[in-house]
Amino acid sequence: MADLESPTVTLSDAEWRKRLTPEQYKVLRKAGTEPPFTGQYVHVKDNGVYRCAGCGAELFASGTKYDSGTGWPSFTQPVGDGAVERRRDWRMLIPRTEVRCAKCGGHLGHVFNDGPEPTGKRYCLNSCALKLDRSARA
Repeated sequence: MADLESPTVTLSDAEWRKRLTPEQYKVLRKAGTEPPFTGQYVHVKDNGVYRCAGCGAELFASGTKYDSGTGWPSFTQPVGDGAVERRRDWRMLIPRTEVRCAKCGGHLGHVFNDGPEPTGKRYCLNSCALKLDRSARA
């Protein structure tokens, strides 16, 4: 499903600022976080594929989305093994695992080990870092 063979997206800071809204830039390029329960996809149950708002890469299928009650869209797994990158995040007192788009390096959110089966994962993401493609088959 994910186009993992295409080249990475590398833009200058000025190009990212031009391409993204201020909120998207803050989240995707500066690892910010939108306030809980404010994102456009928190309660959306529509079918499709969630893409990176920065580069359009396929990231998560709607069938893996669930209501975690945290205030951010949550998913059990990405569309493929190479769709996202995981990095250790030490910005808070407790270390977390940051999730980034593998194609453009945009910050998406974090992954936790408290999700439902079958994966036990909760990919907790910022709505503004995503774009739901309702025309794509999930």
